[in-house]
Amino acid sequence: MGTILGLCFLLLLSFSHVAFSGRCNPEDKKVLLQIKKDLNNPYLLASWNPETACCDWYCVECDPKTHRITSLIISSSVPETNFSGQIPPSVGDLPYLQVLEFHKLPKLTGPIQPAIAKLTNLRWLILTWTNISGPIPDFLSELPNLQWLHLSFNNLTGPIPSSLSKLPNLIDLRLDRNRLTGPIPDSFGSFKKPGIDLTLSHNQLSGPIPTSLGLIDPNRIDFSRNMLEGDASMLFGVNKTTEMIDLSRNLLTFDMSKVELPTSLISLDLNHNQIYGSIPQELIKVDFLQAFNVSYNRLCGEIPQGGRLQRFQVDTYFHNRCLCGSPLPSCK
Repeated sequence: MGTILGLCFLLLLSFSHVAFSGRCNPEDKKVLLQIKKDLNNPYLLASWNPETACCDWYCVECDPKTHRITSLIISSSVPETNFSGQIPPSVGDLPYLQVLEFHKLPKLTGPIQPAIAKLTNLRWLILTWTNISGPIPDFLSELPNLQWLHLSFNNLTGPIPSSLSKLPNLIDLRLDRNRLTGPIPDSFGSFKKPGIDLTLSHNQLSGPIPTSLGLIDPNRIDFSRNMLEGDASMLFGVNKTTEMIDLSRNLLTFDMSKVELPTSLISLDLNHNQIYGSIPQELIKVDFLQAFNVSYNRLCGEIPQGGRLQRFQVDTYFHNRCLCGSPLPSCK
């Protein structure tokens, strides 16, 4: 009897799986097949067979109750010769989509598709390592549930829209490795507190860092390899909880001796700027500092002795005006 019951249970599970996988919203299925066509029917989407349930297709996920498409992640580890085109406008016809990602697709070109503005349930928008171009559009600020906006490693140009600060739930903004120009928007100081993680490195951003950024307390700030100038001391503060700050390879000029450093810092990189003054004594109290670089600046005075500062190599400190003390030669 037990064997029969066990077989019946397994049979029930099998039927349940078939019933679940067989469910597929016909409108979503139609949209996905149009996306496949617009992308030149790439091998990556070979599982998108109109005779099978779309919830079983590679690159998509469905809600287990409604069977509507909630995630579309198209990513390739190797370039495909037949994967080409622009972001299909039909992506905007997946109304329950929460995750949209196009990653490592060098033949994906054109602008960020305006139809994305219709995806009001979107939480993650990740368009990275492609050849999309043009400006970052203002309509992205119309996605009220967006939490992660990653547009790294593309050919985007123009200024960063100040309207992005209107996104009420954004926690991580990555715009690095594009060709963006102009200043960092002053409105970025009005992001929801404590503040989003900001990665804007490897662009052509210029002008001063807005003082309004002193109002937020992000976990991570990376403005490296731009043309930013002037003061950056507003990014620091003894009461802040920031763990990583990278301002290297800019044109920043401020007195480091007057900077109050958060004890939460794990990584601080200020190399290749025009920073002057001395290294603050309080830095020896930063117990978890694992990465540190102030080389190629205009710093003077003795390197504070203690904490973790002597664990870093000479190249952490060299090419300054008159820094001295371990690990550099002794002060005269």
